[in-house]
Amino acid sequence: MTKKSDEPASNTREEPVTDDAQLDISSAVAVAGHPIHAMSVHFPIALVIATFGVDLFYWWTADPFWVRVGVWSAGFAFATGVFAGIVGTLELLFVPGIRKRAASWAHGVAAMVLLAVAGANWVLRLVHPDAVLPHGLMLSALATVATALAGWHGGKLIFHHGIGLMVSAKE
Repeated sequence: MTKKSDEPASNTREEPVTDDAQLDISSAVAVAGHPIHAMSVHFPIALVIATFGVDLFYWWTADPFWVRVGVWSAGFAFATGVFAGIVGTLELLFVPGIRKRAASWAHGVAAMVLLAVAGANWVLRLVHPDAVLPHGLMLSALATVATALAGWHGGKLIFHHGIGLMVSAKE
């Protein structure tokens, strides 16, 4: 026979009650009730993936047209990514319910990695356009993977935590 103890039979540990659910998660940076970060992230996502596609077309065709397109798509991917990153950083800093969640920080770190790779990809194309193959293609592939990672963490914030779905009650 086993000795009975006064402890509860379940192995679950009770977590202390926190006010995380009570913290504000509504957008602080919005226009006409629409969160700017949620509206702006689509552009760098599309342009990073487009740059990867452009590099594949250049690899298959060797047409210099695709090198010129790649400079523009990589440049606009970086520029729009910087804008989305600034807005996302403002949300992270100004909204306590966003700042408190680990997924927010993981999304931010993944997005900064993406911006670094996208910036390097653009600068490579400006300085050494002949290096698109293989270096530009590799950077585009890495940027596409970083986009997926940052997007996955961003999706967690939206679908699991409800962040970015509403603006603050002030508006």
